[in-house]
Amino acid sequence: MAHAAQASPEQITHPDGRVELSDPASIADSRYGNAELAPTRLPERHWTTYNYAALWMGMAHNIPSYLLAAGLVALGMNWLQAFLTITLGNLIVLVPLLLNSHAGTKYGIPFPVFARAFYGVRGANFPALLRAFVACGWFGIQTWIGGQAIYVIVGELAGSGWSGASSVGGHPWTMWLSFFFFWALQMVLIWRGIEALRRFENWAAPLVTLAFLALMITVLVKAGGFGPILSQPSKLGWDADFWKIFAPSLMGMIAFWATLSLNMPDFTRFGKGQRQQVIGQIIGLPTTMSFIALVSIITTSGTVIVYGSAIWDPVELTRRFENPVVVTIGLVMAILATMSCNVAANVVSPSYDFANALPRWLNFRTAGLLTGVIGIVIQPWRLISDPSIYIFVWLSFYGGLLASVAGVLIAGYWFVDRTNLFLADLYLPNGRYWYAAGWNWRAVVATLVGSLLAVGGAYSNPGAGPFPVDGLIPFLQPLYDYSWVVGLVAGFLVYLLLTIVSPIRHPAPTHAVESY
Repeated sequence: MAHAAQASPEQITHPDGRVELSDPASIADSRYGNAELAPTRLPERHWTTYNYAALWMGMAHNIPSYLLAAGLVALGMNWLQAFLTITLGNLIVLVPLLLNSHAGTKYGIPFPVFARAFYGVRGANFPALLRAFVACGWFGIQTWIGGQAIYVIVGELAGSGWSGASSVGGHPWTMWLSFFFFWALQMVLIWRGIEALRRFENWAAPLVTLAFLALMITVLVKAGGFGPILSQPSKLGWDADFWKIFAPSLMGMIAFWATLSLNMPDFTRFGKGQRQQVIGQIIGLPTTMSFIALVSIITTSGTVIVYGSAIWDPVELTRRFENPVVVTIGLVMAILATMSCNVAANVVSPSYDFANALPRWLNFRTAGLLTGVIGIVIQPWRLISDPSIYIFVWLSFYGGLLASVAGVLIAGYWFVDRTNLFLADLYLPNGRYWYAAGWNWRAVVATLVGSLLAVGGAYSNPGAGPFPVDGLIPFLQPLYDYSWVVGLVAGFLVYLLLTIVSPIRHPAPTHAVESY
C-alpha cells in the first residue's frame, strides 16, 4: 500500500489520488451501510486495464447489441448509416460514462453511495431504484434470449417432441422451461460474487467474439461475399426519411449504455487507478460496440440476400443452418455472450441499488435474487417482440429518464463539489449529505424536470407502440426524438441553477459515528 500523502480523522488520500477511510470500522454500525456498500479497501482495488477491456467485451458482445444494429437495418438503413449511427452513439455515451466512473475509482464506492452526495443519504434511493428497475427489465430481456438459445439447442438434439411441445401463454412449454433454466444458471453465478464474475468475463469475452465472427463468415459465404451486401441501397436514402429515423435511433444507441453511464462506479471502485479504468473502457466500449455493430450489419444485410428478408434475431438465424453441430456450437456461444453481459450489466447494479434501499435486510447476493424475480415479472418477451418497440419505446424512454440523473451527478461531482467528497458522511445521518431529512430537493427537482422534458412528449407511430401519436404532452413531442440529450442537459443545468439560487449549506464533516 502507498504511503499517505495527507490524512484526516476520516479519510486518507494516497499519492495516486485514491481515497479510503482511515478507520473503516467507523461506519460499521451505521444503518445506511453494509459490507458491500462500504468503500473498497485499497488492497482490494486490483482491476487492471485488461479487466475493464474484457468487462466491456463481455458486456458489448451480446445478442441485444447485435439486435441493436440489426434492428436499424430492419428499419431501412443501409450498412453505412447503421454503422455510423451506432459508432457515434457510443462515442457520445463514453463521455458521461467516464465522468461518473472517476468517483468509483477515487473513493471505492458503488453508484448508489456516490448518488448520496447529491440526492442525500436517503434520497439516493430515488435514482438508484429508477436505475435498478430498468436493469431488471434488461435482465429479463437477456434471460429470455438466452432461454431461446437453450430451447433451440435442445430442439436440435431432441427433435420435434421438444420443439413442437404444446403452447402455454403463446410459447411452447419447453421454451418456458429453457427460460427458467437459464435464469437459475445466472443466479448461481451472481451468488458466487463479484470476483467470480471478473474471472468469468476474462475467458468468456474472447470466445464470444469468435462466435459472432463465425456467424458472419457463414452468412457471407452463402451471400457470395461482401459485394452484394455492401451494394444494397438504403430504403431511406440520405434525405428527410433518413434523418427522421436517425435522431431517435441515435438516442436509442446512446440509451443502450445509459444505464452503465450511471453505475460504472460499481465496477471502477475495484480499479488499480484512474488510468487503468479510463484506458480499459476506451479500448473496451467504442471499439467493441463498433465491431459487433459491423458484424451484425453485415450478417443481417446478408440475410436479405440469402433468405429474402432481414433476420435481425441471431438465434432465429442460427436455426436456419442445416448442420446441428454448427447450430449447437453457435448457440452455446450465444448463451455465454448473454450470461456474460447480463450478470455484469444487469444484476451487479440493481444488487447494489436494492441493498442501498434496505442495507440491513439485503446484501449483494439476496438483492441479486430480487433482481431476477422482478426481471420475470416485467414480461421481457413483450419488450423484445418488435424492433420499433425495442429501439423507440424501451430504449428512448428510459434513456431520457436516466440521462437526467447523469446530468445531476456530473454537475454535482465535477462543478459543485469539484470531485471532493467526504467518505464517512456518505454513510451517516445528520452529516454533510443529510440535507433535509436525508433528501436534497434540488437534485430531485432537477431529475423530475429533466425527465419531464425528455420523455413528456413520448409518442408512437400509429399501431407501433403504447404512446399517443401526438405525444403524452403534445407540445413536448419534438423533444422526444432527442430524449437522452434533453434529459442530460436539463438535469445538469437545472441542478446547477438551483445550487446557485439556493446554495447548499453543509454542516462540518462528521467525525463521530452515530449508531442506530
